[in-house]
Amino acid sequence: MRVAAFQFDVRADDVDHNLSEVERGLRDAARQGCELVVLPEMWPTSFAGGAVPIAQSLAETERALECVAGWTRVLGLVVCGSALGRAGALPTNRWHAVADGRVVASYDKVHLFTPTAEEASFSAGDAPPVCVDTRAGRIGGVVCYDLRFPEVARALFHAGVAVMAVSSQWPTTRAAHLEALCAGRAVESQCFVVACNRTGRAHIGRRQLELEFPGRSRIVDPEGRVVACAGSDAGLVSAEIDLAVARTLRVRVPVAKDARPEIYARWRSVR
Repeated sequence: MRVAAFQFDVRADDVDHNLSEVERGLRDAARQGCELVVLPEMWPTSFAGGAVPIAQSLAETERALECVAGWTRVLGLVVCGSALGRAGALPTNRWHAVADGRVVASYDKVHLFTPTAEEASFSAGDAPPVCVDTRAGRIGGVVCYDLRFPEVARALFHAGVAVMAVSSQWPTTRAAHLEALCAGRAVESQCFVVACNRTGRAHIGRRQLELEFPGRSRIVDPEGRVVACAGSDAGLVSAEIDLAVARTLRVRVPVAKDARPEIYARWRSVR
């Protein structure tokens, strides 16, 4: 099976531009025979600066998702990414998997990045990430900062994830952290990781921090080996993967069977 990440410079509040980029990436992926494509975090709108009313941004996001849903049917793809999600007074940063013309799974980012004041613009999720069976295998996802919290990835491991789709806007100053975490999560979860990180430069969040983004999207196997890695330019990075590798590893190294959850619970109660 061929999987891919499509990285690009996500423009704030420019849904038409971002949607045009995504269409280009998805059609390129289909020509390469890909079955799964992962997009960056907040790919339709990026992190808006407040110039556009949230109701309008939500409506534009729904339009963008409908377009992608249509392309999944035409191109035979499974597409993952994150975008605004409807919640309460504030929206969520919602990871989604789209296949066969519809959203088949979603998860609201649990951990909000306080240095860019995400908590001022988003509601945090409180439900664990979900897995969904697709033509590209059993897929689950996490969103950017969630990758730093092993509890999120562990929920996917226990749900039997085969491919972990990571959507991020991870800055250049901490690019080494993203690379290390992708490898670590692949090894500890005994799954493939397909991580898509944006490119470009932007002012992010209510605090309008200027950040540079390196791209360097990657595909990591369950042994922690990087099988494909992008550079800093916009475009597609893809690789052939064999899901049997993950299944075999879980038998050869039976982490799930050898775990001792009864003592972990006791450790958590000790202060």
